Amino acid sequence: MKTIKVDTLSKWAAIVLLSLSTAWPAPLAAQDADAKEEREKAKIQREEEREKVLQEREAERVYQQARKLAGKDQWEEALKAFDEASQRGGSRADGALYWKAYAQNKLNQQAEALTTLAEFKKSFPDSRWLKDARALEEEIRRASRQPPEDPGSEPDETLKLIAISNVMRTNPEKAMPILLKLLEGNASPRIKERALFVLSQSGSDKAREIVANFARGKSNPELQLKSLEYLALFGGKESRQVLADVYASTTEKKIKKSILGFFMIGGERDRLLAAAKGEKDADLRAEAIGQLGVLGARAELFEMYQAESEVRVKKKILDALFVGGAADKISDLAQNERDAVLRRAAIEKLGLMGSEGTSATLLKMYANEKEKEIRKKVIEALFLQGNARAIVEIARKETDPELKKKAVEQLSIMNSKEGTEFFEEILKQ
Repeated sequence: MKTIKVDTLSKWAAIVLLSLSTAWPAPLAAQDADAKEEREKAKIQREEEREKVLQEREAERVYQQARKLAGKDQWEEALKAFDEASQRGGSRADGALYWKAYAQNKLNQQAEALTTLAEFKKSFPDSRWLKDARALEEEIRRASRQPPEDPGSEPDETLKLIAISNVMRTNPEKAMPILLKLLEGNASPRIKERALFVLSQSGSDKAREIVANFARGKSNPELQLKSLEYLALFGGKESRQVLADVYASTTEKKIKKSILGFFMIGGERDRLLAAAKGEKDADLRAEAIGQLGVLGARAELFEMYQAESEVRVKKKILDALFVGGAADKISDLAQNERDAVLRRAAIEKLGLMGSEGTSATLLKMYANEKEKEIRKKVIEALFLQGNARAIVEIARKETDPELKKKAVEQLSIMNSKEGTEFFEEILKQ
């Protein structure tokens, strides 16, 4: 067996170590470069997403401004705003382009309106505004083949609005096809909304079916929202089921969020609870939780809070409990919540609630609490209640200089009788 000398081994080891020392940094450097590149990509992606959100919000703002102008019959200004909104793109681009053509027609710019409608059909062949666009185009072409009418022969919108209610009241069967024609035609938004309103108040199955069809998205998005709103306000069990069906089938976040509000109007606690527990979209889940608070679903919210693991969601539930006036539940959390952030939030909510019961709870907490930051939060909560008497009691008994100073500082800005008397006592000592 061949023997290798120690010095030879040492040389080999040195060569291996040298090769490793020169070769090893390369993959590390490559990994570092890859990680840096990934971070840069992620940063660019976040910036692009943020810019997209900002652009969408601005487009929505311009679109809503244009709709308000149109509602006031300020068509020249509305035309400019709809044109801007259509150019900004986003989810409102198709609606803005339709309303641009509508405004042009109102301003007797029929040729321009037809050009805009042609652009609309080419750019948005699957838009939910397509039916309205075709009706507008048909109206413009039909009017161009007829001699000009006497300006006084066309009833104004006020008369039409009165006529809608009258016909529905005196002859509902005859009124419904007329109202449906108005809804499917090119009547103004005010006329269409009034027609939906009158139909939704009717007790007939046919009228409810018409409104339900629009609520399911058989027309433009704005009429859909109005239909959903009227079903929530005036509908019974069948109408509320339509709301639930639309919520389950739609992918539009704005529609879902609106329906959650309509569930609250209809007192649909179970459906809101199902959304609060099962909705995958965080914003929609938060909306459902908030609406449960408005309904005063205290027990359900507290049960959700106990089962929830995410602090962010627990904060939303805490806010909803506050809205629902659940002082007993919030008192429980203020005393027993293990998470410091949530506990401080609960204490602050107690301060904002301002009842005798919560004041007693806060004083009891202060007496039993060992953590200084929590005791400071209790003082702040009593300050929010305007409870100078309780803070004076704390200031008299407190031996910790920092906490005593905190109590005195709060008293100094309350301008209360109890505080003034306490400061006079200090000066006499």
